[in-house]
Amino acid sequence: MLNTRDMDMLHGSFWDKLIIFAIPLALTGVLQQLFNAADVAVLGQFVGKNAMAAVGNNISVIGILVNLFMGLSLGANVVIARFIGAKKPEKVGTAVQTSFALAVITGFLLLAVGEILAAPIINWLDVPAEVEAMAETYLRVYLLGLPLIGVYNFEAAILRARGDTRTPLLALAAASVVNLALDLLFVSWGWGVMGVALGTIIAMGVSSFILFWSLTHSQDILRLQFKDFVFDRRMLREIAAIGLPAGIQGMVFSFSNILIQAAVNSLGPDAMAASAAAFAIEVNVYCFLNAFAQATTTFVSQNYGAGNLPRCFAITKVGMLLDIAFTLGMAAVVIVFAREFFAIFNADDTVVELGIVRFWYIVAPQFLQVFIDVLSGALRGYGFSLPPALLALVGICGVRITWLYTLFPAHPDYGTLMACYPVSWLITGIFIGLLYRYCRRHIKLIRV
Repeated sequence: MLNTRDMDMLHGSFWDKLIIFAIPLALTGVLQQLFNAADVAVLGQFVGKNAMAAVGNNISVIGILVNLFMGLSLGANVVIARFIGAKKPEKVGTAVQTSFALAVITGFLLLAVGEILAAPIINWLDVPAEVEAMAETYLRVYLLGLPLIGVYNFEAAILRARGDTRTPLLALAAASVVNLALDLLFVSWGWGVMGVALGTIIAMGVSSFILFWSLTHSQDILRLQFKDFVFDRRMLREIAAIGLPAGIQGMVFSFSNILIQAAVNSLGPDAMAASAAAFAIEVNVYCFLNAFAQATTTFVSQNYGAGNLPRCFAITKVGMLLDIAFTLGMAAVVIVFAREFFAIFNADDTVVELGIVRFWYIVAPQFLQVFIDVLSGALRGYGFSLPPALLALVGICGVRITWLYTLFPAHPDYGTLMACYPVSWLITGIFIGLLYRYCRRHIKLIRV
């Protein structure tokens, strides 16, 4: 039975379908970021910049965990989309059930590991004494919601495999309202950083339950059933083979950001607060960038499963052009209205000026990252997930670590630190572009 929110990715024009698929996905990413942005804004307005810095200090740490979930869920998305394209409904059902089980297991495993490592991580980041206790409190409470975050990401990935990006958006919209209301309520009770973290957990529970209800009551091939539940080890290996490298690639970005966060911390609370507020704004540009990359992955996966390689190649080209256009447009809006955006978080002049410096180094040239994300996404659609992850490890982490231990110590200012972002994007993008050209010549159709 065809769901009314299914999208035919195999026939007809696809540039318009890429946009229809990507925009709700981008808005979903924006709403996900609003969870952290709401935390930062509420604390900045009603508690103080130290509390705001404490949350900002954890963004990169949380990013590592969330990126692992998103990468693994992307593996589920690719595998399910490929089976849909190949018209293998029985394998779709097995993949859906295996993916859900993987989400639950991974969520609780990361929760346990995260709670054990929370204090060492905060110490390793060299958080200033006036922020340290609040930073650890926020991280520990937030970690309790990891199983819910994992389940939501996998549920959303399952729905995206058939072209439904609207249902995850609506679920997260409801959760965002809950999150903001609880943030304000808990802060008014004097709960501070613990309150905003708790509000986030409850809100993520709302969004994951809505998608759970949708999947368990679906009447099509994506229905999640617990009667005769199947956990297929072979299917798990297929999902992990694509999803784990994708997760590692996302974690590499976040790990390098943790190293940069430690350097930001050395510049004091003003730089920390500026980075927290700027990140909460600039990451919305990345949501659009990443949405078109994920759209490319899903469209390529379905058409690869259907055996249409020329259409796969055309989708990658058009996805790249659309992504660059949307990223440049979003970047222009952020740069032009930079001060107005910052006023939402904190009006301190020093914080605002440092944040604007960050925008020029990160938001303005962020279109360079399109080449990394879209080409990596296309390669994952064909099953080549490990090579771009390895290149990201070398290009992103290698360049940024080298920068942090050479140029930054020689010129320890905020601008020098931020310049490592565009340089690493440029170098990594060139290498992944060469990898894509090589892999494209060696892509062969497979039987699924």
